[in-house]
Amino acid sequence: MSVSTTCQDRPSDPPAGFHWPARLWIILFVASGVILLDGLDVSMIVVAIPQIQHEFGLSAAGAQWLAGAYILAFGSFLLLGGRCADLFGRRRMLVGAMAVFILVSAFGAFTNDAALLIASRFVKGIAAAFTAPAAMSLLTTIFPEGPQRNKAFGIFNVFEASGYSSGLLIGGLLASLNWRAVFILPLPIALAILWGALRFVPVDPPSDRRIRLDLGGALALVGGMLTLVFALVSAAETGWLSAWPLGGLALSGLLLAGFVAIERRVEQPLIRLGLFRNRKLVAANLSAALLYGGAMGFQFLLGLYLQNLLGWHPWQMALVLLPAGLMVVVIGPRLGALMDRFGVNRILLVGLAAFVPCYLLALRLGPEPDLWTLLLPVSLLWGFGFALSISALMVAGTSGVADEEQGLAAGLLNSSLQVGGACGLAVVTAAIMPATELATLYAGVAVSLGFALLTLLAQIPFRRS
Repeated sequence: MSVSTTCQDRPSDPPAGFHWPARLWIILFVASGVILLDGLDVSMIVVAIPQIQHEFGLSAAGAQWLAGAYILAFGSFLLLGGRCADLFGRRRMLVGAMAVFILVSAFGAFTNDAALLIASRFVKGIAAAFTAPAAMSLLTTIFPEGPQRNKAFGIFNVFEASGYSSGLLIGGLLASLNWRAVFILPLPIALAILWGALRFVPVDPPSDRRIRLDLGGALALVGGMLTLVFALVSAAETGWLSAWPLGGLALSGLLLAGFVAIERRVEQPLIRLGLFRNRKLVAANLSAALLYGGAMGFQFLLGLYLQNLLGWHPWQMALVLLPAGLMVVVIGPRLGALMDRFGVNRILLVGLAAFVPCYLLALRLGPEPDLWTLLLPVSLLWGFGFALSISALMVAGTSGVADEEQGLAAGLLNSSLQVGGACGLAVVTAAIMPATELATLYAGVAVSLGFALLTLLAQIPFRRS
């Protein structure tokens, strides 16, 4: 099949039943495959860390950078990745970054040096920071606002949740055999995505204006985000009042202030500051950061509870979280119709509200596992909340944004998720330090509950927007 249309081409308004042509379905699956791959990669490495730590003799502080390096790079480069997708072409960025992802994955699978392995995770995070907003902005530029985009993001969310939830189980099984299999498994998936992007994604249209990347702003932004995420990740290890977190936060503040000053002066800014006049975009990003902050912290707590306190294996924890993933798989395909019927705002509020009873139930966890009356309802509420809120946040965070800034809007939303997750993990870890006894875990769950309440409050000023 030959595709000669450009990324600005959109399907005509479909009749009831959404009879999209095969080409649009393939593009949707290519974009969704990107987020599936990201979810798999993040979750599989989490359960493989103990095996890697043992083989290379890493300390706990060193081993956490196997996940932290990816988060550091991903969160820091997302906005740049989104803007580059707008300026240089979404297909071009997706193909180039996916090729880097494949090469780095292969390198990590066969390296015998711990430092190089961590470095490969950092580079892979950079590649993902370019593929994720490119894939998401493909959907927002090809599928118009309304029923088509709602349905597309419902399916997109199914792939995201499936990748993360299945990655926990698959990673546990593969790591028990050989941790290198965790790095090898994404390769055929990434190759299939690369082939699909080259074969079916529309060619980027030629630009009728001279493209100038705001290099000064890009350096200030990436530097500020790098130091911010590094400070948040290292705070869990060294403490909030140590030199690294305090110095990193101060330096990050200076760099980001410099970035704003640069953006006010340049002719073609990396981020048009007027974009933040879109109140739905601001509310969606704030809620996304708070939502992921509480969720990442809670997942970390659940791992400590099940594995450290109860002595469960990683695959057993994955089975506990499996109902959450299944909830997203069941609801996701129907979410577009739900948003059409009840509105994005109502669906978003219901999804965000589901996390409050979820964390309240978690406060009742005791020294004995209560699978049916506590763990299962917690998992189902967690999945229900994600199923409704993530897709609704994606729609709300890109609504009313011009096509030429959709990559930037997608990068903003993904960056909010990652930085919010790093912040929430750091705050929860600080709340339960230095022990992992049940009483300290309650303090961590209370922090996640606070994040959930703040997520709801963040929506109140914007309800009329």
